[in-house]
Parts: sequence; structure tokens; C-alpha cells
Amino acid sequence: MSHALKQVFNKDKTFRPKRKFEPGTQRFELHKKAQASLNAGLDLKVAVQLPPGEEQNDWVAVHVVDFFNRINLIYGTISDYCTEQSCPVMSGGPKYEYRWQDEHKYRRPTALSAPQYMNLLMDWIEVQINNEDIFPTNVGTPFPKNFLPVVKKILSRLFRVFVHVYIHHFDRITQMGSEAHVNTCYKHFYYFVKEFNLIDTKELEPLVSVWVGSGT
Repeated sequence: MSHALKQVFNKDKTFRPKRKFEPGTQRFELHKKAQASLNAGLDLKVAVQLPPGEEQNDWVAVHVVDFFNRINLIYGTISDYCTEQSCPVMSGGPKYEYRWQDEHKYRRPTALSAPQYMNLLMDWIEVQINNEDIFPTNVGTPFPKNFLPVVKKILSRLFRVFVHVYIHHFDRITQMGSEAHVNTCYKHFYYFVKEFNLIDTKELEPLVSVWVGSGT
């Protein structure tokens, strides 16, 4: 692994602590299976497909946590450069501005700086994935009816992190020599959400041009 990629995976750079799967659980085994597919160099379009005999919600849950961890790491590497001064608006260029809304302080879509938005986003996702009523960890416990709507919201908001990093901070990623890692992570995310129809195609438009730069 190059020094630059070691920086990407440096736990001190993690924006939020990684969420881990408990060894011996079904999710842990599914996580290992997913990682084995990636490490084997399988085509990402194939790697994201539901393995035979597995439940789709379990497969989706494992990937949501994994994407949270990976995108959390990517943002952590550039978070020192994403400040109130450099990024006063959470955006992806002049055409796309993302406003924050939740059930507590921000009941209406509110314009925030990128670092403010990222902090609220990562805190919110942590609450969701740690909530046993939404992401049950015990085998046999059914997923709730609102599982997929919550997942779609998590993934659409995580996609905005990619947008912001690519549009506003990719020079920093390039300086670190980590663009290949970030591009691969994005492709993995993209193929997964497309495979299971988890983000509306229109929402993915801000990064359509990335495919050219990433060699796809």
C-alpha cells in the first residue's frame, strides 16, 4: 500500500469512529464475503450483486455501514481543508447546494457551511445505524417497514459527500495520490445504489462527468 493510501486509512484521520461488525454474527460473515469479492478483484458490477441464498436487506445493511466507514475515512483526509472559510456553503459547484433538514433543530431545509453539514450528517447516520429498531443485528429479527426509506436517505446524503469532495477538494486527493482509491470507492457506491435502485438517477447527475476522469 502506498504512503498516500496509508494516509487515507490512517485511523487518526477518521472523521468519525468506524462502525464495526461483531465477529460471529451473520452481518460479520456477510461483510467478510463482500470484502473477499472486492479483494479478489471482481468486476464491481458483479461484486455488488446479492449472493445466492442471502437476504437483500442484510446485504444492503452491511453495505450501508461499509460505505459510511469508507466515506467517513475519505472526508477525514480532507476535513482540515474543508473549513467555514473555504466552504461556507455545502455544495457541489454553483449548480448544486445541499441544505440540511432534520426532526430536531432544523425542521426546514437550512443553508449551512460544508463542515457544519458534514458534522450533522455523520452524527445523524451514526444514530440510524446504531438504532436496533432500524438496523437489527440479531438473526431472525425482521427489518422494519421503514428500513429502505431510511437507507435511501442515508445513501443519498452520503452521495453528497462524494459530490463535495470531488468538486471542491479533489486537488487535495490528487496531491495525496489517492484519486484511484476514491474513484474505486465511488464506483463501488454507484454500482451498488444502481443495482438496488437506492438513489434516484437525477440525484446522481452532479458526478456524471466523474466517469470520464475515473477511466470508466
